[in-house]
Amino acid sequence: MTTFEALVLGVVQGVTEFLPISSTAHLRIVPALAGWGDPGAAFTAVLQLGTLVAVVGYFLPDLLRMLRAAVVALTDRSRPPEPPARQLGYIVLGTLPVGVAGIVFKHAIEGSLRSLWVIATALIVVALLLAFVERSARHSRDYDDIRLRDAMIIGCAQALALVPGVSRSGITLVAALAIGLRRDAAARFSFLLGVPAIAAAGIFELKPLLKAHDTNVAALIVGLLAAAGAGYISIAWLLRFLRVRTTMPFVVYRVALGALLLALLFSGTIAP
Repeated sequence: MTTFEALVLGVVQGVTEFLPISSTAHLRIVPALAGWGDPGAAFTAVLQLGTLVAVVGYFLPDLLRMLRAAVVALTDRSRPPEPPARQLGYIVLGTLPVGVAGIVFKHAIEGSLRSLWVIATALIVVALLLAFVERSARHSRDYDDIRLRDAMIIGCAQALALVPGVSRSGITLVAALAIGLRRDAAARFSFLLGVPAIAAAGIFELKPLLKAHDTNVAALIVGLLAAAGAGYISIAWLLRFLRVRTTMPFVVYRVALGALLLALLFSGTIAP
């Protein structure tokens, strides 16, 4: 992989990790359309470390508040945990489903599920689900209203994002909106819930990727930096957007991209 390819894929990763349009899908589609090789599931996972830097940097005050509250809750049992401590617990517990699914279905995730046929289908199916909940949901609950049951529902939905094309932010938004969260609150919890999952996936794949003889470390660093910068901008933009707009533009984009991809596959223009 060249440095230019890593730069482009880093920007693609940063932008699409947090928008509900599937970063994994775009990291398969862009190289396919450009005539580049598939970067592979390991490179994709490591590239997510750049977006991890973005989300941790953006939500650092919130994360520090949760950690401080958790330490107090563990050291002082005389009073109930404060809300930030409970929120951290919800994030940790909500991450368990994707962790278990990632271990059980690792070979399929890195192999057959990376097919462009799967990606195109997932893009359209999740778009239709998002359109349905967008129109039927109450959009009334705030971020502070999230409870353990809500976190587990959203966490189970996050496990489905292991299928390329589903989109971690997209499917967690579907689940969060379905249980009544406001759009910006749903996005905020989705981003924070992704911190442990993104960190674990990236760290797990980093060592074998660096040990591979064909890994261009300089290109990988460029990709990580590009993903971090683009990811931070993407988070800030989406949270502002969802305060006043619906997710319907993303629905339209997903359906159009999925349909285009299916057309290209049926015509033999690109290989699956």
